[in-house]
Amino acid sequence: MIHVKQVSKRAGWMMAVVVSAALYAVGCHNVTMAGEPHYYEPAEPGQPKLIQCDVAVYGGTPAGVTAAIQAAREGKSVVLFSFNRHVGGMTSGGLTSTDLGRKESIGGIALEFYNRIGKARDYRPGEAETLYRKMLDQAGVNVLLGRALSSVEMQHQRLVSATMETGETVRAAMFVDSTYEGDLLAAANVSYHVGREPAATYDESLGGQWQDVSWKDVYQFCRLPVSPYVIANDPASGLLPEIAAEAPGKPGEGDFKVQAYNFRLQLSLGADRIAFPKPRGYDAGRYALLARFLNFDKRIDWRLNYTTAPLTDGPVQMRLGDSNNAGSFSSDYVGGSHRWPDGTYNSGSFTELPPPRQGLPLPLRELYELRERIFQDHVNYQQGLMYFLANDPQVPETLRKRVNAWGLDPLEFTETGFWPHQLYVREGRRMVSDYVVTQADCESRRIVNDSVGLASYPMDSHFCQRVVVEEDGIQTVRNEGGFGHGFPKPYPVSYRSIVPKKNECQNLLVPVCLSSSHVAFGSIRMEPVYMILGQSVGTAAAMAITKQIAVQDVDYAKLKAKLERDGQRLVWNQQAVGKSAKPLAGLVTDVAEAKTTGSWTSGALAPVCGLTYLHDANNGKGEKTVTFNINVPKPGTYQVKLLYVASGNRSSKTPVTVTVSEEEKKLTVNQRRATANGSSLGSFRIHDSVTVTVANQDTDGFVIVDGVQLLPQD
Repeated sequence: MIHVKQVSKRAGWMMAVVVSAALYAVGCHNVTMAGEPHYYEPAEPGQPKLIQCDVAVYGGTPAGVTAAIQAAREGKSVVLFSFNRHVGGMTSGGLTSTDLGRKESIGGIALEFYNRIGKARDYRPGEAETLYRKMLDQAGVNVLLGRALSSVEMQHQRLVSATMETGETVRAAMFVDSTYEGDLLAAANVSYHVGREPAATYDESLGGQWQDVSWKDVYQFCRLPVSPYVIANDPASGLLPEIAAEAPGKPGEGDFKVQAYNFRLQLSLGADRIAFPKPRGYDAGRYALLARFLNFDKRIDWRLNYTTAPLTDGPVQMRLGDSNNAGSFSSDYVGGSHRWPDGTYNSGSFTELPPPRQGLPLPLRELYELRERIFQDHVNYQQGLMYFLANDPQVPETLRKRVNAWGLDPLEFTETGFWPHQLYVREGRRMVSDYVVTQADCESRRIVNDSVGLASYPMDSHFCQRVVVEEDGIQTVRNEGGFGHGFPKPYPVSYRSIVPKKNECQNLLVPVCLSSSHVAFGSIRMEPVYMILGQSVGTAAAMAITKQIAVQDVDYAKLKAKLERDGQRLVWNQQAVGKSAKPLAGLVTDVAEAKTTGSWTSGALAPVCGLTYLHDANNGKGEKTVTFNINVPKPGTYQVKLLYVASGNRSSKTPVTVTVSEEEKKLTVNQRRATANGSSLGSFRIHDSVTVTVANQDTDGFVIVDGVQLLPQD
């Protein structure tokens, strides 16, 4: 029998040092009290109780919900244990501006969820949780809230039982670890990594530190020489808060850092909005770097949204509903999450990936207590940030007024002071199994034949560290570790990546902390993909129980057939799964017929014409073009329209060139605005053909291209 408190004396001594340092680092900010958000609330242990079921799902994330529903629909008895008092993870915890990728790659229960809630994005978190609970009830899943894992029992590479802090012990044929952190897999001695692999480990251009493929100039304090020191340009005065004293590594080196976490706030402009609260222990000095940046150069345009244009910054995103990080110094708590996954953090960098970890370096109860302190430090940081922007005289008055127009939504998170109950744990442990998903999978340079679902969101990592660098002989501050890099098409996720090695555990499936590199996980870590993989896990668990076999021995051909019957989309076939937009008048040329230069990303959330559109992923500025060469059926005067869906994160100055015969017209299009599916580029007398070229040179947001429409003029 394996208990989580069984660690070696040497490991225990080392962890005592690490934890003491961690508690000191995060203990300097006050902890919120009852009625406010918490990660961990210790349960009073009750009388020991045995629960028996076919499938035990640990983790109330979207993957846990769909795994439980699917296994129950397959006729198995299922118990879903949620660590906190909610189900739905980030989907019900604030992330409702869903990271969809290619919408038509989503099938099965995930698509059912979006269809039943009525939209794919910008629903209310409370509505998402209500629907999840309804779907769980309809499937007959027993849901137990506020259950924290205490120990496990293993025999012959199988999980026999798991005991909760409440005193309940669940014995099951199959277990699912659907937590964001991978606590159950670690307790079961399954191998895992935390942090970033060196670029050479899997030959990943985005691997390791200081990758130079994407995000080189995004949210880098406008590349201004902002001093990192308390007294500007005086290293002896010490570093400003929120800058790491640890020296960064060299390009391509790995480390044990994870990308930054934050809370996805629900914002409102209503008269009943809740003013941004002042946290206990509020210290305006914590935001001294932001204050210096806000007043460093009067030319900076504060957008309160995503932006990549020169001399622009967030510093935060403020929009109705789900609001995310968007700036050089923003709601992401850079450097604040490294100990969250398993309680440890070792500084330094490395060129060779260390061996995988196994077991629990910190007993679970101590880990939960540490995470609670880290959680409250995140609450203090982000509440303090919003209060600072809304009230501090160091913030320019015009910006303060704009921030104060907003507040927390009074209809959401009412039990936790209108603050989200779920911290956005973007990355925890990552299992190491027989197949590791890497950048090669994302870019379809390697395609597996045992797909259990499609992922389609660009490879996306938030910053991992904020450090001092030297540029042009000046010591300044920069963020490192962020990237957003697209790829041509959705790619399949291997079944082997969601099951452990057979010699480690034979009745555990892992749809969240699956076997993946840091780079690939940046694409997989999206809630729709978690739902997709959760359903596939539920199906595989049921099949393994029926056949009384290890999860590694499930017949993939039969699993594939079952998944497809249940609506899962396992292979990318655009024509089979795409849904065309409504037909438009005139002569319409879809972007699929255009020629491109540079790496564009395909999307299909709401195409104006055809099945898809292209966007530049807001990177590689000046490197990308889309060119339409259009022949007209007969000479005449035509209004030429660029087709796209407008949005606030689009470029306001997209360069477009219209060429008729040998005459060129150059203009810029504000893609934050549109009338009737796009913008008119003017009317032209066309004899035989017209060429329209869209570029992304010097643009200040996403450039999106859906098609070109020619309307004959009387």
